[in-house]
Amino acid sequence: MLYNSLQLLHVLSVIVWVGGMVFAHFFLRPAALQLEPPERLRLMHEVLRRFFAAVSVAVLVVLGTGLWMVGRVAKQTVQAGGSFAMPLDWTIMAALGLVMMAIFGHIRFALFKRLQRAVAASDWPAGGQALAAIRTWVSVNLALGVTIVAITLLY
Repeated sequence: MLYNSLQLLHVLSVIVWVGGMVFAHFFLRPAALQLEPPERLRLMHEVLRRFFAAVSVAVLVVLGTGLWMVGRVAKQTVQAGGSFAMPLDWTIMAALGLVMMAIFGHIRFALFKRLQRAVAASDWPAGGQALAAIRTWVSVNLALGVTIVAITLLY
């Protein structure tokens, strides 16, 4: 029951993260383009501030539950007299997930800080550059997230 509960938390956290990227990239951003740059940048700043707070929690949950689930399976396998070798899809999921977490860290702690400074200073060109960089890296993370989901479900 604990394993299933942690697996549920793991998947729900992935849904928040990947689903939020889909929403922001394909729905919010195109709609926000109808606004003038100052309003658009303020809106995106506020939305991303809230989203990144949720993703920060989701990343910790994904990492913690993932490590716990792999550790539990490894421990049970060894206790049963076997030797544990992590399945290929788990290995890919873990490796790409860590890359996604590193990219998120860059987005959250470097690029978003630039956006915050630009919005606070009403420097709309700098804010636009920061937002464009965020969009690029979110696109990379979205592609990685979809790849992970596809590999784990199709493998």
